[in-house]
Amino acid sequence: MTMGKDKLLLEAIALKKCIHVSYNRDAVKMAPHILYTRHGELYIDAVVIERAGRPPRERKLGCYKVDGLTGMVLTQDKFSVEPVYDAADPKYADSTVFAI
Repeated sequence: MTMGKDKLLLEAIALKKCIHVSYNRDAVKMAPHILYTRHGELYIDAVVIERAGRPPRERKLGCYKVDGLTGMVLTQDKFSVEPVYDAADPKYADSTVFAI
């Protein structure tokens, strides 16, 4: 992961700002809630706000491998913490890098 991407993700989480990324060839706007490691790789759990310009059918917390996110840009759009996010989830134990 490049330093630029790392700094951008930390800033997005700290300021509760959305990011625009390309994921599976779709333009996606997401609200990153937590950055963590799994098997030595970095992941974020985030809520998709828009995919290809449309809101998703269901708002849910998804898991995304950071290496799979390209063209990352920080937006000025703020987000609120989603109720489905649980910082105490056991999957984050001893692996959290940064969280809201």
